[in-house]
Amino acid sequence: MIRRIGSLTIKEFLHLLHNWWLPALILVGGALELLLIGWATSRPITNLPLMVLDHDQSGASRALIGSLENMETFVLKGYADRMDAIQETFDRGEITAALVIPPGYGRQVAGLRGDFANPGRTRPTVALWLDGAESMAAKAALRDAESAVQQFGQQLVIHHMGLDEGALNRFEPSLRVWFNEELSEALYTTPAELGLMLEFTVLIFAALAFARERELGTLEQLLVMPFSSLEIIVGKALPAAVVGFADFWLLLAIIHLAFGVPVRGSLPLLFVLALGYVLVELGKGLVISIVSRTQHQAFLLVMMVIMVDFMFTGFAAPVESMPQVLQWVAQLVPAHHWLAILRGLLLKGAGLDVLWPHVVALAALGLVIGSFSLYYVRKALE
Repeated sequence: MIRRIGSLTIKEFLHLLHNWWLPALILVGGALELLLIGWATSRPITNLPLMVLDHDQSGASRALIGSLENMETFVLKGYADRMDAIQETFDRGEITAALVIPPGYGRQVAGLRGDFANPGRTRPTVALWLDGAESMAAKAALRDAESAVQQFGQQLVIHHMGLDEGALNRFEPSLRVWFNEELSEALYTTPAELGLMLEFTVLIFAALAFARERELGTLEQLLVMPFSSLEIIVGKALPAAVVGFADFWLLLAIIHLAFGVPVRGSLPLLFVLALGYVLVELGKGLVISIVSRTQHQAFLLVMMVIMVDFMFTGFAAPVESMPQVLQWVAQLVPAHHWLAILRGLLLKGAGLDVLWPHVVALAALGLVIGSFSLYYVRKALE
């Protein structure tokens, strides 16, 4: 039995060597995608084009503009002389934000002296327009603009009250961030991308196993050979598992060395759980393979499964913010539990005492998916 399974496994690896461009494209392409996503998300959003319409032309307005320019988030695109010019620039997508300073802004700032406690006093007001079509850039612009205006307002308060620059420092709260001290976006996105790329790799190689034989017309020849259905399944599954597991370690090395993602948990535990997750996705891939008539159809089915799983992993949107029904559906997606396990081991250094609910859920889903896959594929082959 072992010899027959070994023969089938060698046959599958020979297929991969003959069509070497497919594994090369998936492995190298996945690594490049991970590098690009990590590089893009590890850098703060900067150089957002800003246009200014200054009706006041005072020292106070120039100081406010300067405080925004000092934020690396913005780069001054130019000055407008009317609102229509700003609207036209927004329509062409040339700017992300526009600052409109009304007339009399300088006089309002100057009139603040000794009048901070008067609630009826008209406060200095400026308008900030944002391009909501680019939501991520708009959120970054809003956050940093609010921070710049707040700092500018604090400086005005300190100046008018005759205080020194460090007078307000004693009121700053103590803030501590755990697990991702610098709040690096790459430490969130790269582990999630690793988990999704691992799922895609295992699914695509497993899904092409029987679809390729059927498309080439060799499936019938394989079935009349002295192999049992179980031996055929194991022989087809082993190469996909090996390639997927090798891809996991390649991607893990990339995010650790290139982006500094720590491995704070147990590496042997990560090894075992990654192997279990590969086997779970392997069962799904074999079912896709046996129902597909062509390799193109298998690829499209894999993409459909990946898109559905992506929505319930918590990568695009937190599962906790979804309706309760969708939260229940997310518990049935293996990738959702795998990403929780992966982040827990890499970033938090958690162990089984913390991760056991996700491990148990992943094992239960694996048992159900594996049993169904084995039964369905064997029945189809027989």
